[in-house]
Amino acid sequence: MSGWRFGPGPFLVAGPCVVEEGDLLPRVAERLAALGERHRIAVCFKASFDKANRSRVAAARGPGIERGLELLVAARAASGLPLLTDVHEPAQAALAAEVVDALQVPAFLCRQTDLLLACGRTGKPVNVKKGQWMGPETMAGALEKVREGGSTSLAVTERGTFFGYGDLVVDFRSFARLRQATGVPVIFDATHSVQQPGQGPGGSSGGAREHIPALLAAAAAAGADGFFVETHPDPARAPSDAETQWPLDRLEELLVRTLRIWRAAREPA
Repeated sequence: MSGWRFGPGPFLVAGPCVVEEGDLLPRVAERLAALGERHRIAVCFKASFDKANRSRVAAARGPGIERGLELLVAARAASGLPLLTDVHEPAQAALAAEVVDALQVPAFLCRQTDLLLACGRTGKPVNVKKGQWMGPETMAGALEKVREGGSTSLAVTERGTFFGYGDLVVDFRSFARLRQATGVPVIFDATHSVQQPGQGPGGSSGGAREHIPALLAAAAAAGADGFFVETHPDPARAPSDAETQWPLDRLEELLVRTLRIWRAAREPA
């Protein structure tokens, strides 16, 4: 499979939180490709070459852009899946676009004009995550910036809204409101929506993974077009977001249930 466009739904963006050395990425990508074929759903493989917004300076960030892109290419070679990765600075957009099929703007950076324009100028599909402090309608401006740059395949992702200092909540009205405000497919990020920022060991993000199935079910019924799930064969050993990544061996069961609800919600009344 070459290239990627967001939509039509349902579709899945999935993979480990951060790029890791060794054969982890190809192994996960092969599993995701097989899952997509069995259940007739488009899958885009996601992993970040850098996690530039960690809470502490000593936190694991990933191998960086040069090595990270090399490892992502290995995942595509093994699986045939298109690739998506985060970019944090305008200069990274063009470099990453030479390798990956889609770019992603992290939620904390969703108002950074130069970054959004740079992503748009690549012409690649771009997913912009909704800031944890932003309402659905205010994301229209972020998408306009990407369009101004030149990209035409866009998506916006709901990943929860800050509720106090260390928790997130999901407003399920957001899917319809985001679609109306932006005119693009809306993705639900199930794994980041259960984060508890700064509440984990050593200042890392904590999380409540047990709520992921219920939130995915609700998002499927409420109108999400696609689903974003970070997944890892051994989440406890993951260098980033260990408490919120979904176990790879349990992903198929979760996806089957989510797709069943998504399709039932779209049947004629």
